[in-house]
Amino acid sequence: MNIRPEVKPAFWGAAGGALVLAIIGFAWGGWMTGAKAREMAEKNADTAVVSVLAPICAQQFRAQGDAAAKLEELTKLSGYEQGPFIEKGGWATMPGAETAVSGVARGCASILTTKA
Repeated sequence: MNIRPEVKPAFWGAAGGALVLAIIGFAWGGWMTGAKAREMAEKNADTAVVSVLAPICAQQFRAQGDAAAKLEELTKLSGYEQGPFIEKGGWATMPGAETAVSGVARGCASILTTKA
């Protein structure tokens, strides 16, 4: 198949323009792949769940009878031990759930140990 000579530059121009458009779109235009969009959506959903459920966890913690003693015990623990402490106490388990929601215990511990 013979292509007319005046069509070749138009073809290469269109191909080059598409390449430049893709580079600009992904680098500066905010375009992203479907996998990256799903990853960001999952991260944002997890953050939203923690931001909603952590205050409930903190309220459940404060509602117990010996909250002051448990809070003192919590503040003595290092940061990485506080989340498991909250999970073991059951405060990160929401009403109707059987297990704690991931990340809620850490958020709850952060709320409880932050000085007001």
